[in-house]
Amino acid sequence: MSQLHRVIVGISGASGAAIGLRVLERLAESGTIETHLVISPAAERTLASEVDPDAPARARALASQCHDHRDIGASIASGSFRTAGMIIAPCSMRSLCAIAYGQLGDLLTRAADVQLKERRRLVLVARESPLHLGHLRAMAQVTEFGAIVAPPVAAFYLKPRDIAEIVDQIALRALGLLALEREAVTSKEWRGGEA
Repeated sequence: MSQLHRVIVGISGASGAAIGLRVLERLAESGTIETHLVISPAAERTLASEVDPDAPARARALASQCHDHRDIGASIASGSFRTAGMIIAPCSMRSLCAIAYGQLGDLLTRAADVQLKERRRLVLVARESPLHLGHLRAMAQVTEFGAIVAPPVAAFYLKPRDIAEIVDQIALRALGLLALEREAVTSKEWRGGEA
């Protein structure tokens, strides 16, 4: 499998679990991208609570391969496992800070660190508000390391009709940051507005 056809998807325990699920759905719709999924224990609970009780199982079914968050010896924990990059959606501040400060105690943070050391794309859909100075410093640090911090901000100029459209737009925007040239994972481009 070409590295350009592999994506690692992490779902951490922050609110906004539907975004991670939608990322997986969009990647599955492409039909050509191999996905490797890591779900934290807190994310399992959040998926079940915010989406529905079957959401964790649905997420696993969408992925090409699921990895236990405790398995730091999994394939995705090695730089020799080539990928187009990794998205953590949503990314809790706990996970973001762990990545920023090298506290790599589970597969989610280890796989993210591998993307950084191999100079691959790492997109962190950081979900927290408001932010304190420690959050901002951690965001600056992961950005300095090469990560892309992409808070889940709605594109209201696209005039979304419901929450599902907002979730889809955020998922597509995150996927677009991986520079995957696939119709199923490309967001609408702004073409300019009327004056």
